[in-house]
Amino acid sequence: MRITDELFKALPILLGTLLIPSPVCAALEHMFLYFPDTEIVMTPASIGLEFEDIRFQASDGTKLHGWYLPGEKDKPLILFCHGNAGNISHRVDNLRLLNELGLSVFIFDYRGYGQSEGKATEAGTYADIRGALNWLKGKGWSEQQMIYFGRSLGAAIALQLAIEHPPAGLVLESPFTSIEAIGKHHYPILWVLAGWALDVRYDNIVKINQLKTPLLIFHGEEDEIIPQQMGRELFERAPLPKQFYSIPFAGHNNTYDEGSVKYWQQWRDFVQSLL
Repeated sequence: MRITDELFKALPILLGTLLIPSPVCAALEHMFLYFPDTEIVMTPASIGLEFEDIRFQASDGTKLHGWYLPGEKDKPLILFCHGNAGNISHRVDNLRLLNELGLSVFIFDYRGYGQSEGKATEAGTYADIRGALNWLKGKGWSEQQMIYFGRSLGAAIALQLAIEHPPAGLVLESPFTSIEAIGKHHYPILWVLAGWALDVRYDNIVKINQLKTPLLIFHGEEDEIIPQQMGRELFERAPLPKQFYSIPFAGHNNTYDEGSVKYWQQWRDFVQSLL
């Protein structure tokens, strides 16, 4: 089962509400920027995949939930940061396809998603992925044996960790430049009036030049949520080595479906280049 990641789907409602001063701005920000689902609708076992159910802690102690799927011993592990909607159980098909490449995968739910406790915030999501890395290192994985993979909102979270703890490689799919840029693109007038009230930033365009690891960016040519131009702007700012793969006809939520064989060949080539 899959679910759409529609970053800032309700942003105009949020911005309009913020025009009226209110002590509940933080709660509204959470309500309209994150779309968690707490129900686990399937597991990797539902489609015959071997996996471990993992309980671990974020770097600030918040209790989180994830899945570990073992792969081939001589291949890297994918630390998977999913998009802003649903939970890990909506990414089982994506887990299968990554695992079929021989890659181990660790996917986890941010706080407030799935069986993870707490409530999502920008700082909280960064604490969550730091906790995921700590758990993996405790199991014997080093950063140089990992590829961080972030999709949509998850791209911002994966990038933050890659700057702090450089991996063997970083894959960003449908990444955005910043919350501000998304707001101005979709709702320019509302953003001018009320964008200042949002605390969340996810300022990827400022951070990307700090990257010190090989980068691969995937972006659909028809992405209606995060324009491909944003992915290209990040690519231009990023240091070498880097690759950009444009997916014809793909929107925001069907990248590997539209990319098909060529999409997965890009993954294989990127992994091989790191080996």
